[in-house]
Amino acid sequence: MRSLCRNKQTIYYALYDVKTPIKDDYGNESGEYTMDYSEPVEYRINVSAARGTADVEQFGINANYSKTMVTNDMSCPISETTRLWVGITPTVMVGETEVAQSHNYVVTSVARSINSVTYAIREVTVT
Repeated sequence: MRSLCRNKQTIYYALYDVKTPIKDDYGNESGEYTMDYSEPVEYRINVSAARGTADVEQFGINANYSKTMVTNDMSCPISETTRLWVGITPTVMVGETEVAQSHNYVVTSVARSINSVTYAIREVTVT
């Protein structure tokens, strides 16, 4: 029942790709890294309403998440390092120019069972 097509909504996800070292003005590595992600990919998945107090706490009492996503696609590549666009698109049109829009959710936990995968996601503000 959780994976009915009419219960799914479109989200976008970007997978962690590679960690790139930051270099200083002289070309030396600074010891810091930037996280590079793949291009956003469209995906249809069941996203819960905002978390409430009457819900069962699947990820624990003090878990820091605001929604859950459930899929029966066991090959879904989403993991705890994935960025998500839920309810928005990764790009918006400003005049005649397409502008990238920051992600609004991150995955905080993944729970795999025999027939489904549940993701705990948390809303973030990216500046």
